[in-house]
Amino acid sequence: MLQTLHDRFSGIIAKIILGIIVVVFGGFFGIQSYMNPHSDTYVAQVDGKEVSPEQFRDAWNRYRGQMQQMMGAQFDAATFDTPERKREVLDQLVNDQLLANANEKLGVVVPATQIRDVIVNYPAFQNDGKFDKDRYRMLLQASGLTPGGFEENIRKDLATRQLTAQLAQSSVVTDAQINAYLRLRDQTRDFSFFKLERPATDGIKIADADIDAYLEYVELDAAAMQADVVPDEAALKQRYEEGKARFTAPEQRLASHILVKVEKNANADAQKSALEKAKAVAAEAKAGKDFAALAKEKSEDLGSKAQGGDLGWIEKGLLDPAFETALYAMKKGDVSDPVLSPEGFHIINLRDVREGKVKSFEEVKAELSKEYLETERERRYSDISGRLTDAVYKDPSLEAAAKALSLPLQKTALFSRTGGEGIAKDPKVVKAAFSNGVLTEGSTSDPIELSPNHIVIVHLDQHEASQPKPLDAVREDIRKKLVDQQIAKQAKEQADTLYARLQKGETVEQIAAVAKAKVETQTGVGRNAANVDGRIVAEAFKLARPAAADKPITALVALAGDAYALVALTAVKDADPAKLDAKTREAARNQIAQGYAGEVVRGFVDALRKKADVKLAEDRLQ
Repeated sequence: MLQTLHDRFSGIIAKIILGIIVVVFGGFFGIQSYMNPHSDTYVAQVDGKEVSPEQFRDAWNRYRGQMQQMMGAQFDAATFDTPERKREVLDQLVNDQLLANANEKLGVVVPATQIRDVIVNYPAFQNDGKFDKDRYRMLLQASGLTPGGFEENIRKDLATRQLTAQLAQSSVVTDAQINAYLRLRDQTRDFSFFKLERPATDGIKIADADIDAYLEYVELDAAAMQADVVPDEAALKQRYEEGKARFTAPEQRLASHILVKVEKNANADAQKSALEKAKAVAAEAKAGKDFAALAKEKSEDLGSKAQGGDLGWIEKGLLDPAFETALYAMKKGDVSDPVLSPEGFHIINLRDVREGKVKSFEEVKAELSKEYLETERERRYSDISGRLTDAVYKDPSLEAAAKALSLPLQKTALFSRTGGEGIAKDPKVVKAAFSNGVLTEGSTSDPIELSPNHIVIVHLDQHEASQPKPLDAVREDIRKKLVDQQIAKQAKEQADTLYARLQKGETVEQIAAVAKAKVETQTGVGRNAANVDGRIVAEAFKLARPAAADKPITALVALAGDAYALVALTAVKDADPAKLDAKTREAARNQIAQGYAGEVVRGFVDALRKKADVKLAEDRLQ
């Protein structure tokens, strides 16, 4: 959810203007909804709680962007955007909703202070490493979010993590399990092998008739345009005076608390009982009992209990009003009476106070200058991109739009569906260039966002239909490909023939002599051995344990470059856990626990799903 917000922060003003266009057209075509009965729009429903199409699109776009970044130029939108992948993303959203529902039933509470810590430490809300409340509100507003709604989403995220963390802690790892794991992890194996190198190309002949049967090359052309912005400077002192509150380092208070929970909609008796319990805890704290020890013992706030109720440094504006009022009425060292909030009763301990300070104009001048340039650049970019979009809608000719806005009309070099140079490297541009609208109908594309504050609109300038290259120009390339195919075929046939002899009982040494290859014998090889090809080691550790050294277990391993290896495993030696120190055993315990934790969480979610009423509407996935 935080990543989604971060993605929306780029080009805020531009997106607001482009969003207006969407709203206008959406409103026009949405009139029919007033004339039709209400229909469901969810993509999934989990025990009555809906997963909206917007939630799915956000999750899908985030996943798609991550994969595109990982795969780079190899990312192919046409093969990536499949119903199967979309179903995987939808299933994850369903699992998230199952956990959110479980949080509500189990009463998992996330204190306001924990939510505050996430917000104030999120980079998008900071200026020079410090939380900026004005920026926080501005960015939320630009993203169509309210502080309350945003904080509620964070609360759900944190509650889910808290629940899964508690489930993970339920995993118990025994000494017997550690011993079994270490025996297997540090196991060594003895084996012999020899390599069959790639066959030589000398005896392979390729006739010209074979080349004539190969496929043709294709080259295509498209055009592109982008806008640049140069910002103007303004009077920074006026900006300083107008936003002076931002440069005031507010008073901060170091606090701890103990929470006595009160369930939502609790009756009067339950509230009274919780209050009496809170008063008793407050009395103990005021009587001098160590507050941290008391919090660890009696606090019901899972987020701070283990830290002795520590909430860190707190400033005004981020906490529940009642909690904040009580905190700022206290003196250093005070312990409060019970304070009621939506979570329950808090007993607060004020440990320290930092006085506030106002930065001078000179101290923030550089920051103001940077902010102004960013704001002005964004304003001008938004203005130009909006007018460019309007101009193109009025007249699809890019030449007219460029002239009206004094923008350069640029051209790309010829490129194919695999991309080209400059903006043609971007998959989004290639997709638009070869779309039916641009390529066939001669339309101008919609704005394509290459990066934050960087759009391009493309129109077909020149199109060269598919043409075969002259045979002489590609003859040698094709010849090389056919030679490679023949070599790969010969290598596989040779390896299969020799491996069949190994399986029938001949030794590695006998077969290596026939192949004129050198046998290598490895003893005490671990899983992470660096002196042997990793593919050979991995295969050796997949093999079953041999009954005796003279009855090896064999394997054929494909290596890089059409090479192969024949392997004979002769011995398996388990590690001795008794020889390992306590630190190594503890590390192993943690590794096993992490694996078990993942299984526990997956099992918990699977159990929730079996009992839940889940409805999917895959036909609504876009």
